[in-house]
Amino acid sequence: MTAATETDRALVDRVAKGDRAAVRLLFMRHHARVYRFVVRQTGSEMMADDIANEVFLELWRQAPGFEGRSEVSTWLLGIARFKALSMLRKKKEDWIDDDDAAQVPDSADTPEVATMKEDKGAALRRFVDALPEEHRSVIDLAYYHGQSVTEIGEVLNIPVATVKTRMFYARKKLGEALKAAGYDRGWP
Repeated sequence: MTAATETDRALVDRVAKGDRAAVRLLFMRHHARVYRFVVRQTGSEMMADDIANEVFLELWRQAPGFEGRSEVSTWLLGIARFKALSMLRKKKEDWIDDDDAAQVPDSADTPEVATMKEDKGAALRRFVDALPEEHRSVIDLAYYHGQSVTEIGEVLNIPVATVKTRMFYARKKLGEALKAAGYDRGWP
């Protein structure tokens, strides 16, 4: 069996036995995929380069424990995802000094705007509750439970086109009700 035809799992077994050449082969096969994945996760090429290299160091450390329950590429992407999330979390937790903190604009709503949002939100909920059941259930699943159009169709056992039609009419009725009650479009 040549190196080109050797499976990823066989290479991980070799890595577990301390074979550095096997790590290099896995690096050559998977580094670009891991790097691109991390760039999409973090938005930073520099961070992605560091994390991708750490993934292969982790491969070296964890190879003896690899159980083969997933493909090697999936395992490596899982390590990459964990490392990316950890690094992003750490980056958010980095200390900000008082001078920098004072420069950050306060984006909190004023009491007046907060009250306007609460009033409009309560009115909107009343208008949703007043919709016919077929429209209310579509709006509720989409906006209050975050379901996609396809998922709504599956939950309600109706075609996607029907979901879209009901969504259109429900939004139209809500818009009309808000306008009649004197609320502008948008938020607050």
